[in-house]
Amino acid sequence: MTRDHDLRVEELTISYGAGDVVKDLALAIGPGQITAIVGANACGKSTLLRTMARLHSPRLGQVVLDGKAVHSMPTKEVATILGLLPQSPIAPDQIKVADLVARGRYPHQGWFRTWTARDEEAVTAALVATGTLDLADRHVDEISGGQRQRVWIAMTLAQETDILLLDEPTTFLDMSHQVEVLDLITDLNRSIGTTVVVVLHDLNLAARYADTLVAMRKGEIVAVGTPTDVVTPQVISQVFDMDVQVGVDPVAGSPVVYPIGRHHAPAIKASQ
Repeated sequence: MTRDHDLRVEELTISYGAGDVVKDLALAIGPGQITAIVGANACGKSTLLRTMARLHSPRLGQVVLDGKAVHSMPTKEVATILGLLPQSPIAPDQIKVADLVARGRYPHQGWFRTWTARDEEAVTAALVATGTLDLADRHVDEISGGQRQRVWIAMTLAQETDILLLDEPTTFLDMSHQVEVLDLITDLNRSIGTTVVVVLHDLNLAARYADTLVAMRKGEIVAVGTPTDVVTPQVISQVFDMDVQVGVDPVAGSPVVYPIGRHHAPAIKASQ
């Protein structure tokens, strides 16, 4: 089982050039939960996630992990607790699946990077968990997009961290592979208690899989809570600048959003 950690951001402001992308933001991540960050493009979702993973430095405020400012912690110490899957990662040319997944073991190796039986076990377990063991000897650039995404997740799993930060892991995947990836993430959360923070574009999938939703707009948090609390016509209208109706997902019982476009608004009005 994983260990619970206290991960939070305090009065966080992140800037690019002269503009603030995230502004005076505070957020506590629920340990052992799946937290999904949603919002329109360029609202600061990925920037927030990358700052939590120490890839960006804030202009003001801090990210705190177990009482310590994450940007002042040694890289390897952070990497044994936090695992990041960035948006659209790029694999080295001609690297095999098993070799890519093995790179996740770097934080656990000593100065001489000696490969151990424990490293081998972790890589094999990650390949099995993601259903990619049969791909181990294939080159990453020869497999499908859905398979490749599972391999990247396997690399992150091999890192054996208690917290996973996933930046749009379903982007560019078809519907079946999106569900496959999110099912895998849920399996990890439920079986060993991995804390997951994931940026998602698909609001309905986020509502179906997440314990907590964080809705952002223009670098600020508009709402935090359960999917039922956050996915309301008022909040979604504020976050995405569009009118919606909200119903109930007949499969999961979670909220489901029905956008109202210009061509459908007259029919909605006529039915009211």
